[in-house]
Amino acid sequence: MRRIRLKKKYRLKVWGFLVGVFSLCFIFIPQSNRAFMASYFSKKCRNHQQVYSRKLTDRIPDYSAQARLTGIRICDDEKDIAKRVLSGQLVRVRGGSNYRIESMKHSYPYLTRDSRRLLNEIGRRYRQKIGKDGLKGSRFIITSMTRTSENINGLGKTNTNTSENSPHLNGNAFDISYARFSIRKFRVTECDKWYMKEALAEVIYELRKEKKCWATYEKQQGCFHVVSRQ
Repeated sequence: MRRIRLKKKYRLKVWGFLVGVFSLCFIFIPQSNRAFMASYFSKKCRNHQQVYSRKLTDRIPDYSAQARLTGIRICDDEKDIAKRVLSGQLVRVRGGSNYRIESMKHSYPYLTRDSRRLLNEIGRRYRQKIGKDGLKGSRFIITSMTRTSENINGLGKTNTNTSENSPHLNGNAFDISYARFSIRKFRVTECDKWYMKEALAEVIYELRKEKKCWATYEKQQGCFHVVSRQ
C-alpha cells in the first residue's frame, strides 16, 4: 500500500511540474506562437467558410480535347513515363510543406511543368488561407497524377477519370483528397475537416475563375479532380 501511495504521489509531482513548465512557456513565448498553441488544442468550429465544392462542376468531355493539346502523348507503360521524364515533358512532383503525396498504385508522381506550377500555386494559396485560421502547417493530400494505358486497363471502368479521355493520361491532371488531410491539431473534429475541404475548394475555384484550371467535385471518389489549362 505504501509503495502505491508513493507512486501516486510521484505522479502528481510530475504532472504538477509539467503543468508549471507549460504555464511558464505559455506566458513567455511570443504571442504568434501562443495563438498557434491555442488553436492546436481548440475545439472551436470555423463556421465562417462558404461552400465552394458544389461550384466545381467541369465535365471531362467538355474540356478533354483541349487538355490533350497542352499535355503529353499517352504513355503505354512505366518505360514510356521514363522517356517523357528524360525528354523534359514530365517532371517529378515531391511533397513538401504545402501538400503530401500519397503512395500511388495506379499512377505516377509526375506532371507537366505547367501542371506542377499550378499544384504549387494551390498549395501556396491554401497554406496562406488556413494559416490565418489557426491551422498553420496543415497540408492536403495528392492521391493521383499521371497514368498510363496500362494503369487504365488495370483500374477498369469504376471511375469516370479512368476512361480513355482522362486528362490523367496527358500528364496535366491530379486528384486532391477532400476526405483526408494532414492536420496539425491535437484533436481533429468533423468541423475541421469540413472547413479544410471547403477552404481548398475555394482556392481551386479562384484559380478556375482565373482560367488556370478545370476542376470537378468527385463525390464518389472523395477528391477534387484538377486539370491545368496552361
